[in-house]
Amino acid sequence: MAAASHDQRGTPARVLETLEAIQGLSERMDHMHGELKASMGMNATDIATLRMLIMRERTGEAVSPRDISRQLNISTASTTTLLDRLVASGHVERIPHPEDRRARVIVLTEKARGEFFAHFGHRLAAMRAVAAAYDDAELAVVNDFLARLEASLHD
Repeated sequence: MAAASHDQRGTPARVLETLEAIQGLSERMDHMHGELKASMGMNATDIATLRMLIMRERTGEAVSPRDISRQLNISTASTTTLLDRLVASGHVERIPHPEDRRARVIVLTEKARGEFFAHFGHRLAAMRAVAAAYDDAELAVVNDFLARLEASLHD
């Protein structure tokens, strides 16, 4: 059996290859988000908010302004300004919380959903096709790896 190659610091070549692939994916995702920012006339925080809302919408989670503030690590004043801008542009709405009518939740508009999916729809379909080529056991390993990698980046 051949010995695995390592770099000068002793990191196995396969680990380096994996990390380089992740870096490449990250750069491609950044490029896609940059294209979306330009096409929608938004800044990075606006796009991050829309992405958060889309992800949470899929799981049925209500999103409060405080959730956005925490996720983006911005002040409540900055969150209010951000939401005012997204409401004015027709991308989000503030609606009464489903369980606490005194509170508000933030939801995407059909306009935002349409613009996001017009830009990303074909790419999402391509990513789904790649994932569909793997069986459940393989995807479980990939999912575990990605979740652990994400967790390792938290402070």
